[in-house]
Amino acid sequence: DIEIQTSKKNKEMIIEQLLKDDVLFSLRFNNKNSFKLDDNLLNSNTFYFCESFMKEQRRLLELKVFKESSDKTKKILVIYSEEYGAIISDLKKKYPTELYYLLSQKNYENSVKEILEVNTSINNLLNISKLDKNITLEHSPRIRNDISKIYFITGYDFGKTIVPAFRNYALKVNFYTSSEIFHEANSLKKLVDFEGAYVPISKNIIKKIETKENIETLKKEIERLIIQDYLKIEKIYQNNLFKDTIYLETSSSNVQRNKCIKRNFEMWEISTSKFVNQS
Repeated sequence: DIEIQTSKKNKEMIIEQLLKDDVLFSLRFNNKNSFKLDDNLLNSNTFYFCESFMKEQRRLLELKVFKESSDKTKKILVIYSEEYGAIISDLKKKYPTELYYLLSQKNYENSVKEILEVNTSINNLLNISKLDKNITLEHSPRIRNDISKIYFITGYDFGKTIVPAFRNYALKVNFYTSSEIFHEANSLKKLVDFEGAYVPISKNIIKKIETKENIETLKKEIERLIIQDYLKIEKIYQNNLFKDTIYLETSSSNVQRNKCIKRNFEMWEISTSKFVNQS
């Protein structure tokens, strides 16, 4: 038996999954004393888990980007868009000496050059070229040498534009971001814009999505996996199956009675070369 309060979208996904599993079930959505599952599955605490899907990602990113910085003489460059101001405000309090830049679609190309100080390198080339216009010089603009990592905090529409713009110049700098940057993409192939960036996410999630065709958004596929986990854990608790090995979709952790579950994400380096099932 499942008693839960949630949105129409989540109800549909719960019923869809139960029918897919072909099990007998009893559902009640109208008990006001039952658990409330927020419509926003990625940013709210799902029953049985210690933290929300996105909060756990950001916690790991903070560890990898800021706390595990090997070169203390260099800066972390944080690029963000306006809607993530609250997250940035928190990071600035914790790490005030790092570099933070708010960017938008407007004139972003010049902003990238200014932030990376590429214009200095380009101007030097122009001055040298003036000495002899008959000489053709091959030149890869150099960027400032005080940046160790770049952390992108933005959504898909701007992310697919700004990340490649930085990659054009910062070839040897590690990029970090959360999965939120590609949630609105409708294919794993679209992650080519973020090739080589590090994302805290289970490889199992990627493998599950890879088998799907006709995806609406990657976000919706992740939400479906979160619902599957919720239903699996309900089954464990209601049938006392704690000794059984039951694999979750978004976590590598075992389910232990009366203990919240950590997803234990790993850092996945985005690579789209193996994604053949999606267009």
